[in-house]
Amino acid sequence: MFEKHFLSTITIIVLAFGINTIYKVYPFDKFLAFVIYIGASILAYFLTLFMIPKIKELNLKADMFGMDINKKGTPGGLIKIPESLGLVPATIYLAFNILGILFTRVYMPEFVLAHVSALLSVCFVVLLGFADDVLDLAWRYKMILPPIASLPVIVSYTGITQIVIPKLLRPMIGLTFNLGPIYYLYMSLLATFQTNAINIYAGLNGLEVGQSIIIAASIIIHNSIEISFQNEASQQHLFSLIIVIPYILTALALYKFNRYPSQVFVGDVFCYWSGMVFAVSSITGHFSKTLMLFCIPQVINFLYSIPQLTGYIKCPRHRLPFYNQQTGKLEAIKTNLNLINLLLLIKGPTSERDLCRICLVFQVFCCACGFAVRYLGSQIFF
Repeated sequence: MFEKHFLSTITIIVLAFGINTIYKVYPFDKFLAFVIYIGASILAYFLTLFMIPKIKELNLKADMFGMDINKKGTPGGLIKIPESLGLVPATIYLAFNILGILFTRVYMPEFVLAHVSALLSVCFVVLLGFADDVLDLAWRYKMILPPIASLPVIVSYTGITQIVIPKLLRPMIGLTFNLGPIYYLYMSLLATFQTNAINIYAGLNGLEVGQSIIIAASIIIHNSIEISFQNEASQQHLFSLIIVIPYILTALALYKFNRYPSQVFVGDVFCYWSGMVFAVSSITGHFSKTLMLFCIPQVINFLYSIPQLTGYIKCPRHRLPFYNQQTGKLEAIKTNLNLINLLLLIKGPTSERDLCRICLVFQVFCCACGFAVRYLGSQIFF
């Protein structure tokens, strides 16, 4: 029940919230065009549902499959599960978002360059992700290529490079401080972090897609709230919605096949695609700092993983928990430093299904805390 309805309900609610906001703020013709765009995105959802079973069979024929390590020793651990199915929603997303350029051209012509640049960055990392799935690229390439992929959207960035100084420091520094080129470096590092953060917080059926849908839902809510303020930033947040709405619907279709027990594996291509969509939507929407508030579990996982990621502690290929065949539960491996094992250390042995549920609920909780910091904490400190 949880796997079938939890994320679907969240998606429907946030889309309804977004539609209602656009209806209240913009003229009817622009609202109607936006609804048509959402309709096209819903079509992308059904097309993804239709295509995944077909591509799934092709991948099996091409020997692109894996075994579920968390079910080792059981009948489920012997099933060949097709890999890299994240390519399907990513490709459909790109096709339908290219159509979204028509909406941008008519109603937001000043964002056409940003839209094309954003899709160029996304297309680059989709190619990188698929190459990684096929060729198993070394980590140095995964760190070098995402900043290059982010260059088109960073070059087209026309927003400010200033940050607002907390009230306590204003007597010494002033109201704002201009970071200049450092801010562009931050955006490049943001793209690198986002494309790898989901990739290293994975290993449970449905976790990669589930966490990504929750982050995307948070982005839609944030954009909708900002649009409701009806200030000069409304257009850039509307543009961010154009980027992320086809994503959440195509990812939701993929989740129906990837949730526990997985029929397909999403591959690195999904993680890179998701991360770059989040990065470009936040950069073009001018809320790149706020995005990090929606990625608290990913930040925790990254910080906790640093000793292994840097090689200080030996890093195995798969930093998964131990599957106890007698109990059917996952148990923490203390030397595998990631959030999944940390949660198991706190809670104790847990089934894969329940552990994924805990991770997704924790993601929702952290995003709610992120909204509290953004809209309540900012009033106190800024």
